[in-house]
Amino acid sequence: MTDKTTTRRDFLALMSAMGISGLAPVASLAQAQMPRRQIPGSSESVPIIGLGSSKPVSQITEKGIGPIAQVLRVLVANGGSVVDTWPRDPANDAGFGEVISMADLRDSLFVTTKIDKVGKEAGIQQFRQTQRLYQREVLDLVQIFSLTDIETQWPNLKDWKESGSARYIGVTVANEELYEPLERFLKQEKPDFVQINYSITERGAEVRMLPMFQDLGIGVIINRPFMNGEYFQKLGQRAVPPWAANFDCETWAQFSLKYILPHPAITCVLTETSNPAHMAENARAAFGRLPDYAERKRMTAVIDQV
Repeated sequence: MTDKTTTRRDFLALMSAMGISGLAPVASLAQAQMPRRQIPGSSESVPIIGLGSSKPVSQITEKGIGPIAQVLRVLVANGGSVVDTWPRDPANDAGFGEVISMADLRDSLFVTTKIDKVGKEAGIQQFRQTQRLYQREVLDLVQIFSLTDIETQWPNLKDWKESGSARYIGVTVANEELYEPLERFLKQEKPDFVQINYSITERGAEVRMLPMFQDLGIGVIINRPFMNGEYFQKLGQRAVPPWAANFDCETWAQFSLKYILPHPAITCVLTETSNPAHMAENARAAFGRLPDYAERKRMTAVIDQV
């Protein structure tokens, strides 16, 4: 085990020294399952830590399918299943489809996709291409990216859910500028999921948006827990406070995740990584004790001083 005040760099150096075995759950964690939360309005639950896969998928044509396959295997080995995707490039998406169709992964993943096109037919074509490239007739969750052409695309998503091509449907936002139009949309429609940015450094969703989702009975997926890497750049080489060990926090990545996870509205947090060791580190945040209210206030005080 790492020292409780280790930095992210120290943690990863130890993981590297341990070799591939260090990417699997440690003995104490392997005996337990990653905590899961119920999808509102359903009898299904999902693990609380997932993967935001845009970066590793975008690297497939350059680095091959090995890196994303390894990240996904680490996610699954640690009890995770949710992998969030965004169609970008047919060659990369075809490689991703090959990976998620592998025998050891195909039935272990909760696969999402997004629609970011303008126009009814363009949205339909994008979804059909995703089905083909991902080699999946049914996607677990289809989302409208950043509310793009939502008046047109939302009826498409409802049609796909009704036909069985999408098990769940939802919308995404990643900045506060979209909160107001999201609220207007939620006065008219009820998606199964909303994906929204939230972290210890981006707390804008905390006061109004998250309680609203909870009241409406909507599943919540969190993006940008590390602000696309800006979080780590701001922290630099600072050490994690020793008192973070009281809630089983070893690294700054876990510091943000442990802050996010106690909120009762949240269903799953997507961690942004293309590194298997980072994936293992992130998954470990799901285990052990979560901070209470007073501890979370203390955590924000630390971050606000950076």
